[in-house]
Amino acid sequence: MRHANASALSSGDAPIALLRGSDLRDAYLRHLRATGRGNLPYERAARRFFETWSDPQDWAATPLAERLSAGSATRPVITFLMLHGGLRPGYDYLLSRKLSPLWREIQTSPLRAEIDGFLHEAEQLGFTARTRLATGSQAPIRLLIQTGKPMRQLTVDDLQEFAAACREREHATGISHRHYFSAISMAHMVLFHLGVLDSPPRTGGPVPYEERLAEVSAPLRAELVGYLERKRATCDRKTVSATATRLKHFGVFLTDTDPALTSVRDLDRRRHIEPFLASLVDTASDKDGAPISIGDRNRRVVAVATFLRDITEWGWDAAPPRKVLFRDDIPKLPQVLPRYLPIDADRRLTAALTEHPDNELAALALRLQRACGLRIGELLDLELDCVHELDGNGAWLKVPLGKLATERMVPLDPETLEVIDRVAQIRSHGRPLPHPRYRRPTQFLFTYLGRRLTQQGVRRELDHAAETAGLGHVTSHQLRHTYATALVNAGVSLQALMALLGHQSAEMSLRYGRLFDATVRTEYERALDLAKQNTTAAAAGDTAGRTQLPLTVITGGRDWKDTPLLKSRMAGGFCLRTPAQGACSYANICEHCPSYRSEPSSLPILAAQRVDAEALARDAEERGWIDEADRHHKLIARLDALIADSETQTG
Repeated sequence: MRHANASALSSGDAPIALLRGSDLRDAYLRHLRATGRGNLPYERAARRFFETWSDPQDWAATPLAERLSAGSATRPVITFLMLHGGLRPGYDYLLSRKLSPLWREIQTSPLRAEIDGFLHEAEQLGFTARTRLATGSQAPIRLLIQTGKPMRQLTVDDLQEFAAACREREHATGISHRHYFSAISMAHMVLFHLGVLDSPPRTGGPVPYEERLAEVSAPLRAELVGYLERKRATCDRKTVSATATRLKHFGVFLTDTDPALTSVRDLDRRRHIEPFLASLVDTASDKDGAPISIGDRNRRVVAVATFLRDITEWGWDAAPPRKVLFRDDIPKLPQVLPRYLPIDADRRLTAALTEHPDNELAALALRLQRACGLRIGELLDLELDCVHELDGNGAWLKVPLGKLATERMVPLDPETLEVIDRVAQIRSHGRPLPHPRYRRPTQFLFTYLGRRLTQQGVRRELDHAAETAGLGHVTSHQLRHTYATALVNAGVSLQALMALLGHQSAEMSLRYGRLFDATVRTEYERALDLAKQNTTAAAAGDTAGRTQLPLTVITGGRDWKDTPLLKSRMAGGFCLRTPAQGACSYANICEHCPSYRSEPSSLPILAAQRVDAEALARDAEERGWIDEADRHHKLIARLDALIADSETQTG
């Protein structure tokens, strides 16, 4: 007896698809003997089947119920014919029958090499073993059986035909076929990377404007769609899409409140514009039912104002003859500070992304965003060759065109380079994917299972990390704010900050400057108030009539050595300055002067000053004020010399 994996047909045998009747029966019986599964019931069932159906394809034309009624001894015949190209049973049959025996039978069929190649490519793209087997059994096997084609000849039309059959059966049975649709999409991706198909599967894509604005009355919809099509010529796709959403809200309002309105030319401020503005205050969000934010109200009104302004400037007949919307109608946005993560939260989130990732690729993407201050769109558009080594200037990250349609270079430190190296190791390797902006094939840095990493995937990983770190809701844009805030607090210039963040105006970067001011405002005003009082009193020569701030107000009730201020101990007192004021250039100048002399009676004062200087040095080191700590250490060295000199005088 031959081995179970041996082929049933020799190289000289005719293809199964060309055989009929007794020849086809004999080929099947040879297959049974070759695989060690032949028995009398199987042989009898085969003889009856081929006596009835000399051409098995005639059996495929019978009603589905009859095809499914085949007994257990007959089904192996049908499986053999399907796997050897002798039968295309119809997608209705392939979707109704459990095909679990296929994985056993496929080992001795011509489809084995095809499926092995498919599974190998799926493994290279990062699919798990369970996902590979599920996808392989649900989609490509059925496609190869029903089309009768080799895998290299499959087309997108073949996948669409299979999907249509899935939808038809889903409708007929009421049973969800979501797993089949998912398998078809994943099979499409694998076939793309195998070079069989020319394009990857669509991941949603834009909905036609006519469909998106279907709730707007036909005459108004035509004007709005015409405007959006014109804007496509000069604006980014995402910008036009957002405009379409906001104009839809305006169009639906007009349709509901004035169904007789046939053109925006007939807009009336009292009847249309003012009621629309008033309605926005109580408009509920489609997501959670809460009132829309003032930012959303602002964007909706700006979209309408821009629409009316543009068609007026273009001289369209649909433009209203007089202005109906004014600048004061646009809701004012609050000037809020950027929402950055405090140092402790930043560290905990980074630790969660590093030590407990759920999706490692998405976690690495978030760490890179934090390290370079990227926008989420810029992050996901990074290409595989985004790192540039410059002689004498280290490594730089080339940030692609983003929100403001500008490229920039961001310096990279060794730790961030390690993150990028790890991304290059675990990303999906495959064919280049179409660029969303240029449509040219591009090797993106962040690819997952053959697709680009999505914002939703990053969002899920960030939620997971925030929960692990014990934080509340965190947005990916907060990582950019945290990056910028850290730079400002470290003293980065405005020009450098603009270059690193990709800002085109100083006002955009100055938001972070205002944030930094807020962090020192309280301490600064306390010290400044004290300084003003002392200066004014001295200038007037009258200190008796003024009320000086008590020490507890300046220090917040704490010991002066523990305050978050720049501190200096003098022989007869101490000095307090805010970090914003910088270190005093005259601090302890007398102690360092070559003309300064001490005497034995000053030893207790010098010793006390030295103790305080040591405490101030430790405090400065803990706060990261390295220069301030060095200043205190120099004073300690000088005090040691003075103390030693005084002790010599007593000896």
